Amino acid sequence: MSGSLEQMYQQVILDHAKHPHGRGLVDVVAGHRGGESHQVNPTCGDEVTLRVDVASGPGGGTVVSGVSWEGQGCSISQASVSVMTELVTGRDLDEVRRLDETFHALMGSRGKGLDDDAALDALGDGEAFTGVSQYPARIKCALLGWAALKDSLARSGALADSTGGTDD
Repeated sequence: MSGSLEQMYQQVILDHAKHPHGRGLVDVVAGHRGGESHQVNPTCGDEVTLRVDVASGPGGGTVVSGVSWEGQGCSISQASVSVMTELVTGRDLDEVRRLDETFHALMGSRGKGLDDDAALDALGDGEAFTGVSQYPARIKCALLGWAALKDSLARSGALADSTGGTDD
């Protein structure tokens, strides 16, 4: 990865850490289902409490209509949950599952990125975490919010109703 690209990625992460999307727990909209999860990275102490708001979407599917969270930790964990919030809000569970799989693949790339340009484009600002995947201890930080999302969706009951959810 070139120095200027790495510097741009670092700036994206810092911007999301300083101005996080979805920070501040919000009540679930009346008539929607919600789930909440608290996750901790025992290696470094990063933590996040994430609340998901799910609703019926067009065609009878389930859509993540809102994600809110509170957390503390390094800029990587806080920026990752911010980027994830932006990516999954308004998406149906199949799309959320694909984004989760793509982000996990990126974190397993050891800094090489993904060969699938369309999948990488789908990650938006999530591509900025390519360099993080070189550092195993930091990967856990980047995946903390994604673990909270999956658990929140399971707790909401949305995954039990879906054939293509994010449950592993």
